[in-house]
Amino acid sequence: MGTASAKHLLCCLFGIVLCIVTSGCKPREADIPIGAYLSLSGSDSTFGTDTRDGIALAIDEVNAKGGVHGKKLRVVYEDDKSLPQEAANKVRQLIDRDGVVAVLGEVASSRSLAGGLICNTKKIPMVTPSSTAVDVTEGREYVFRPCFTDAQQGEVAARFVKETLKKDEAVIFYAAQDNYSSGLADTFKSAFTAMGGRITLEKGYQKGETKFTTYLQAIAATHTDVIFAPVYYNDMAQIASQAAQVGIPSSSWVGGDGWDSDDIIETAGVELDGSFFTNAYAPDVPWPNSAAFVKAFRERYGHTPGALAAQGYDAGKLLADAIARAPRVTPEAIKVALAETKDFAGATGTLTIDAHHDANKPVCIVQIKNKAFHFFSELTSQSTGSPAAPQQAQEDRRSCRSSPRRS
Repeated sequence: MGTASAKHLLCCLFGIVLCIVTSGCKPREADIPIGAYLSLSGSDSTFGTDTRDGIALAIDEVNAKGGVHGKKLRVVYEDDKSLPQEAANKVRQLIDRDGVVAVLGEVASSRSLAGGLICNTKKIPMVTPSSTAVDVTEGREYVFRPCFTDAQQGEVAARFVKETLKKDEAVIFYAAQDNYSSGLADTFKSAFTAMGGRITLEKGYQKGETKFTTYLQAIAATHTDVIFAPVYYNDMAQIASQAAQVGIPSSSWVGGDGWDSDDIIETAGVELDGSFFTNAYAPDVPWPNSAAFVKAFRERYGHTPGALAAQGYDAGKLLADAIARAPRVTPEAIKVALAETKDFAGATGTLTIDAHHDANKPVCIVQIKNKAFHFFSELTSQSTGSPAAPQQAQEDRRSCRSSPRRS
C-alpha cells in the first residue's frame, strides 16, 4: 500500500469516528436479547421444536412491525436436551454470558422449576409457554405463564368425566417420578372424589418404563370405564398399544395436554380412537386470533400447528407486549409489565395474568377420532386456586363451541 493510499485510509477512519461521536450520525442501536431454553433434543424434542417454531414466528412478526422501543428482539436459543439439570445450566448461560433481559421456557414443568429457580434468584423475568405444575410459579415473583395450571386442568378433567361422560368411577395411571404427571394425577383425584367419584385403582410407574403389561392387566381387571392417564405423548403411545393387547377399549382413556403431539396420532391413533384429553388449544377454535395464527404458521412451516406451537407463539407475543409496555427495557420493568397483563388476545384465547402469575383462561377438551385431533368442547375451571375470571369465562364460552378440529 502506498503512502497516499495509507493517508486516505486514515482520513476515512477518522471521518467514521468523527461521524459516530457527532449528532449527525449515530451507531446502530443494539437488539434486545431474549433467552429461550427448550428441549430441542432428547425425549421431549417434539415439544421443544414445536414451541421454538411458535416463538420464532411471534418474534419475527413483532420485528417486522418495527420491534419494540425502536429495537429488534433477538432470541438466543439453548437446547437443554430434555434434562432439568441442563435446563438450569442453560439458563445461567443465557443470563450470565448472553445478558438476556428475559427468558422464555420451558415446556416441561420439571425443567421450568429448575430454570425458574435460576431466573428468580437472578431477578430475570421468565415466561413458560406450557408448564402446568402449580408450583412452577409459587413463591417466584419473576416467573409467569400464559397457560392454565394443573389445578385448573385436573379439575376440568374430573368434571368432564363426572358430568359429561357420566362416569362415577375412574382409574388413575401416571408417571410417579414426573412433576407434571404426578401433580395432575393428584389434582384429578382430589376434584373427582370431591364430586362423589371413586378411584378404583391408582398406579404409578417408574419414569423411563417401556413395558406396561403388568400394570395394564391390573387396570383391566377393575372393569372401570375411564382411565385417567396424565402422561406425555411418548409414554402414552406405548401404553395405548400395549393396552389394546390386554383388551382395554381405546375409548377408555382420558389424558392431559401432554398428549398433544402428532407422534401420538401416527403411532397410536387407532389404539386411542374415541379417547379425550384436556388441552389449551385446537387449530379450528372460532377465535379470530387463532385463525390468523394458523394461517401464518401454515404459510411459514407448511403444516398445521399444534398446541405447543400455539403456546410458544403466545409466550413470545406476551413477552414482547410486556417489553413494549415497560417504560424501560430492564428486567424489573418487564416483570412489572407482565404482572399487569390484562385481556391479552392470543392464539390460545384471551387471558389475564392473575395474582399468582398464572393465566385466567378456559380449558379445551379434544377428542382423538379417525386418527386426528378434534375439538370437542370447552370448560372453565372452578378451581379456587386460580379460577377463570367470570366475565372472561362467559366470553370464552360464547366463542368456543363444539366443532370438528383439524384434518
